[in-house]
Amino acid sequence: MAEIQTPPPEDMANKGKLSDLNAPEPEHCPGPTSEKAGQGDACQTCDNKEICTSLPKGPDPDIPLISKRLSSIKHKILVLSGKGGVGKSTFTSMLCWALASDDDLEIGAMDLDICGPSLPKMLGASLKESVHASNSGWSPVYIADNLGMMSIQFMLPSEDSAVIWRGSKKTSLIKQFLKDVDWGSLDYLVIDTPPGTTDEHLSVTNYMKEVGIDGALIVTTPQEVALLDVRKEIDFCRKAGIKILGIVENMSGF
Repeated sequence: MAEIQTPPPEDMANKGKLSDLNAPEPEHCPGPTSEKAGQGDACQTCDNKEICTSLPKGPDPDIPLISKRLSSIKHKILVLSGKGGVGKSTFTSMLCWALASDDDLEIGAMDLDICGPSLPKMLGASLKESVHASNSGWSPVYIADNLGMMSIQFMLPSEDSAVIWRGSKKTSLIKQFLKDVDWGSLDYLVIDTPPGTTDEHLSVTNYMKEVGIDGALIVTTPQEVALLDVRKEIDFCRKAGIKILGIVENMSGF
């Protein structure tokens, strides 16, 4: 089956019905597919106001496509942290390798830390790898026979390239990751998220609400400052209806 090079992320985030947007999103942008698109205070001086106002509203038509794509994945787990630098991506990589040590299991790792994609390095993937597309969707980058992963890092021109995106662009790419990546049948999909409760968390929980998330693992360090943010993360999970599978205390020996 022929494969083609995936377009750069700047193009991917503006595909389809959003492709007519011709200006950067202003701060506090409600999002081009929001019910308030084109109507918020931030919209009044935005060049995209008329385009956003004319975009279709209502239920996201991609939700059924996401549910269909993820229906062949048995277990879906989020890895969260209230604060950065607590070892969340390190823990995610260790969890993936531990699961993949069973040759009978198929494992996928999805890196949703769009602006700080460190999971490929943690998993030992070559950063020279690139994402390819075929008729069945985007192909994950395989690190082992039964361990594949997807990250924006594989789409950047270099390891040092920064991703400077506002929320709606990150949301568009997350939707494409969930809708277009051809994982095949997986036993576990482990999703590494950025620190805190950001647009990425809201997007992934919203897009996966029909197919369901098995639960979340929250990573922290023993310091009280880190634990303050963990309590916020726990509150987020409760409000989002996500089961908390456990809390991992990292670096407790220091």
